[in-house]
Amino acid sequence: MTTQYTAAYAKLENSLAGSSLGWLKALRLQAKEQFIEQGFPRLSDEEWRYSNLALLEKKPFNPVSESELGHIDIADLEAYKLSDCWTLVLVDGHYSASLSNLAGIPDSVIINSMAEALISHPDKVKGYLGQATETKEVGFSVFNNAWFTDGAFVYIAANTVLDKPLQILHVVTDAEILANTHHIIALETGAEASVIETFVGCEEQYATVSVTEVFVASNSGLTLYKTQLEGDKAIHLGGVYVKQARDSRFNHANFAFGSLLARTDVHIDLAQAAECDLNGLYLGAKRQHLDTHTRIEHLEPYGISKELYKGVLNDKARGVFQGRVIVAEQAQKTDSDMHNHNLLLSDNAEADTKPQLEIYADDVKCAHGITVGQLDETSIFALQARGIDKVSAKNMLTFAFANEMVNKIKFKPLHDQILMHVLNKFPQAGIDQSWL
Repeated sequence: MTTQYTAAYAKLENSLAGSSLGWLKALRLQAKEQFIEQGFPRLSDEEWRYSNLALLEKKPFNPVSESELGHIDIADLEAYKLSDCWTLVLVDGHYSASLSNLAGIPDSVIINSMAEALISHPDKVKGYLGQATETKEVGFSVFNNAWFTDGAFVYIAANTVLDKPLQILHVVTDAEILANTHHIIALETGAEASVIETFVGCEEQYATVSVTEVFVASNSGLTLYKTQLEGDKAIHLGGVYVKQARDSRFNHANFAFGSLLARTDVHIDLAQAAECDLNGLYLGAKRQHLDTHTRIEHLEPYGISKELYKGVLNDKARGVFQGRVIVAEQAQKTDSDMHNHNLLLSDNAEADTKPQLEIYADDVKCAHGITVGQLDETSIFALQARGIDKVSAKNMLTFAFANEMVNKIKFKPLHDQILMHVLNKFPQAGIDQSWL
C-alpha cells in the first residue's frame, strides 16, 4: 500500500523545495500520480525480481522539516569528511550550511543546495531536472521526483577544471526518517570534475532515497564515486541517471558496505564516441541484501563501455548484480565489456547475477564474464606451503579479491577511507596493514 505516502503529500507539498514554481509543482504532481498508479517496484517486475521493498510500504518513513532536524555528533561526522575536498552536507534530507565547506569555489562553478538553486537559478535547474530520468524510468525515481526535500545542484561551466573533488555527505540522524534527495551534476563542454557521494546514518531503522541526474557535455569528463555506509537497519535506494554527449567520459565507482537492504541503479545513455567505465564492490554480512543494477544504452557509433563489479558475501548475505547493455542499430563500432565476480565465504550466502546483452548492430565488440564461487583451495594450500596458517590464508585471499577495486581509486583520502572499511568488514588476521 502507498496510502501512507500519498495521504501525507497534501501536508508536505507547500514545504517542499521549489513549491512556488509552477513547472516544478506540475512535475511533482505528475510524478505523484504515476506513483499512485504503480507504487513501489514489486517482485513481479522483472528488474526488481530479487529485491523486496515491502518494508517501505509496511512501515511509515517520513520526511522531516528543517526545524525538526536531529542532533549531529560533530566528531562522528568529521570521521566521514574527506580532506582536500569541498563538502556539502545534507542532514535528514536538508542542506546544512554550518556543516558544509564550499569556500573558494571558482566563479565559473555553481555548487548549491537544490532548494537554494531553485530560488537563485530556477531556469538552469529547469533545464536539467527530470531530463535524465524521463518518463521511461519507473520505480523509486518517480517517488523521488514527487517527494524530494533538497539535494545538491552542481553546474560547471565550459572548460573549467576543478582542482579538488566535491564531497556530498548524506547523514540520517534518527529512526523512521525518510531522507529523500535529488541532485543535478551538469558539466559543460570541456569541463572536468570529481564528485564523491557518501551515505551514513544512525543505527535505527530509516530510509534513504537519492537520485542523481548527470549531464556530461561533449569533450568533458566526470568521475563520480558513491560510498554507501548506511546503518545496519537502513533501507537505501539510490539511482544515477547519466546523459553523455559526444566524446564525453564518465567514470563511476560504487562501494556498498552498509544497510540492511540496498539497491543502486546506474543508467547511462551514450552518444557518439562517448566512454563510460563502471566499477563496484559490495561487501555483505549477516542478512544484508545488496543489489546493483546497471543499464548502458549505446545510442550512436564508436561508444565504449566497461564494467567490473565484485561482491564478497558472508553469513546469510545476498548480493545481486544485473547488468544490461543495449546497442542500438545505428551504434556500429561499439566496444562493450562487462564482468561480475562473486566470492562466497559461507554456505548460506547467495549471489544472483544476470548479464544481458541486447545487440541490434552488426559491427560491434561485446563480451561479458560472470563467476560465483568460494576461495580456491589450491591458492589456500600454496600460502600454507609458505608457512601461513589456513585462517590467515583465507583472509589474505579475500582481501586481495576486494582490494583490486579499492586500488582503482585515484583520490588518496577516499582510497584510504574505503580501505579502512574493507579491512573492518571482515577478519584481519594475517593481514599486516603496513604492507598496504
